[in-house]
Amino acid sequence: RARAVQVAGSATPQERSSIDAYVAGVNAGLAALDGRPFPYLLLRQARRPWSAEDCVLVVYAMFFDLNDETNAQELARADLLARAPPALALLLDAEGSRWDAALAGDVSADPPLPSAAEVDLRKLPRERFGLGAGVGGDLGIGSNNFAVGGALTANRAALVANDMHLGLRVPNIWFRARLRFADAAGDTPVDISGVTLPGVPGIVVGSNGQVAWAFTNSYGDWLDWVQVQWSDPARTRYRTPDGDVSVTEHHESILVAGAASEEMLVRETIWGPIVHEDSAHGALALAWTAHRAQAVNLALNGLETAASVDAAIAIAHRAGGPPQNFVVGDRDGNVAWTIIGAIPARGSADPRVPSDWSVEGSGWAGWLPSERYPQVRNPPDHRLWSANARVASGNAQALIGNGGYALGARAMQIRDGLRAREQLQPADMLAIQLDDRSLFLQPWWQLLRDTLASQPEDPGLRELDRLTASWDPRAVPEAVAYRLVRGFRLAASAKVLDGLAGPLRDAAHADYRLPPLQQSEGIVWKLLQERPAHLLAPIHESWDALLLAAARELVDGLAAQPGGLAARNWGERNTTRIRHPLSRAVPGLGWLLDAPPRGLPGDSAMPRVQGPTFGASQRMAVSPGHEAEGYFHMPGGQSGHPLSPYYLSGHDDWEQGTPTPFLPGPAQHTLVLTPAP
Repeated sequence: RARAVQVAGSATPQERSSIDAYVAGVNAGLAALDGRPFPYLLLRQARRPWSAEDCVLVVYAMFFDLNDETNAQELARADLLARAPPALALLLDAEGSRWDAALAGDVSADPPLPSAAEVDLRKLPRERFGLGAGVGGDLGIGSNNFAVGGALTANRAALVANDMHLGLRVPNIWFRARLRFADAAGDTPVDISGVTLPGVPGIVVGSNGQVAWAFTNSYGDWLDWVQVQWSDPARTRYRTPDGDVSVTEHHESILVAGAASEEMLVRETIWGPIVHEDSAHGALALAWTAHRAQAVNLALNGLETAASVDAAIAIAHRAGGPPQNFVVGDRDGNVAWTIIGAIPARGSADPRVPSDWSVEGSGWAGWLPSERYPQVRNPPDHRLWSANARVASGNAQALIGNGGYALGARAMQIRDGLRAREQLQPADMLAIQLDDRSLFLQPWWQLLRDTLASQPEDPGLRELDRLTASWDPRAVPEAVAYRLVRGFRLAASAKVLDGLAGPLRDAAHADYRLPPLQQSEGIVWKLLQERPAHLLAPIHESWDALLLAAARELVDGLAAQPGGLAARNWGERNTTRIRHPLSRAVPGLGWLLDAPPRGLPGDSAMPRVQGPTFGASQRMAVSPGHEAEGYFHMPGGQSGHPLSPYYLSGHDDWEQGTPTPFLPGPAQHTLVLTPAP
């Protein structure tokens, strides 16, 4: 909150005017209510007036949602790089695979496999193996945005699609709105439709008739660990490029209903707060763009009146917030991609591991100027896409970094879906968004078939063989083969990666497990194709034995459940649990507050990312100037009150993928807000 007060205080006059008007409106609405909203009644809490810093805190909440504020991946990478043999570290730290589908740049080359002289798992003790390992590959990551230029549309305007995937709950994170008003000069009408983020003024994604825009999380590297070099035994002073400095201390109180407040001491350096201390890394300060006041603002609201792609890109490069992939198209048919949000101008320190920033030129040196931002404008094939995977290459990608970006399989599927059509309309964009095929599982199905062919006498494996005899790559609720092949991939991958973790295990780290590796698919598949004996854990007699063990593990885990393997369809595993925050605390309220559970199509590593509590928080496609032709989906409905007819309104259409209009229909109710004199 202290940082939010600083941000609100440094807002431009235009931004502050917008915030103040929004705050006044919220508080006027609160004052006009006859009683407290039901969550306040249930929690026995009084309402507090909304404030300018509350608006900023909502923006900070998105930083926490879209960035890993623990920066755990960087510590895990540092640990891996420090203890793995160099050749093995090079393999495990791979930053891409044959599934890459970047907007600019080539497919990543497969990293070389370590030789037997560099790494030989067969010579290691057997007790180092069999503990399991994390598996990545786009699991738990979602969001797609893509666009085509006017050369590919009937109306000659750009066509922009977006489905931002987030944790699902009711009420939904977004609130739909259409705003019509005069511009600042008072003579040009503005008509903008899209979604707002309750608590913050402005449209987050949408179309203003001239431009339409969309976001996906960039998964760039926006956090760095800084090794604090103490200059006194008491650890109150530390070294900086400008000499020794004292640690700043903040005393925070966390209020607790019905109990004493929790007190917390925050020790802060010039780079960020000290949030991690251990014997391996010492004291680490967290440098995070969210900690810098200059990285948070409401400049995004300028998109409401942007008239072209060029104007929108200029706004994006001065807007604050969690850095995102920004795709935009305009009425004249232009399209572009760039990063929206502040990008740190890094110094000489390696951003992948904790570093000493006490040396001049090692840490961040302000912010990247707009002219250096990576961007792609009007590509020759008139198509743009992003899906949380690597988007750029070379120097452009180095500016973005790797914050755990996804396997490229989903981006590739979107790219290929766009390229399969010479002209596109909104229905084509929806078909791509609802694509629930897992194309990257096709070779895993064939591998499972080959594995099972050698075991004619095993009853459990025979049943698995029968149920996977035919293959449909769609992750639909009734699919049994899909779930079984998917489970085989996870089990086999975990065993392969468990072997690679063996050299990192010793007496002091006997239970070490590799962190989830988003690019592990390329590593695992290369090993399974080449099958080098020296990279097979000694607990397996052969690579075939490893695969058979994975198949048996799958059968043992599922066959004992009611109905056996044949009853294990994907819908059973992918049943939604979209709940209200209060129903988690008061289970008896679930019937009133929660969305009904449904077995839904979709999974990870495909355009229709869908899990029980994770999925598309909205779907849309729209051409600026032709909004009536667009569509829009949103789970959870428009109202936050369970007795409202608009609670869960539209949720069924979101589940079923039924197109609904982008623009609102005829008014059924009108609420008139009159400013106080």
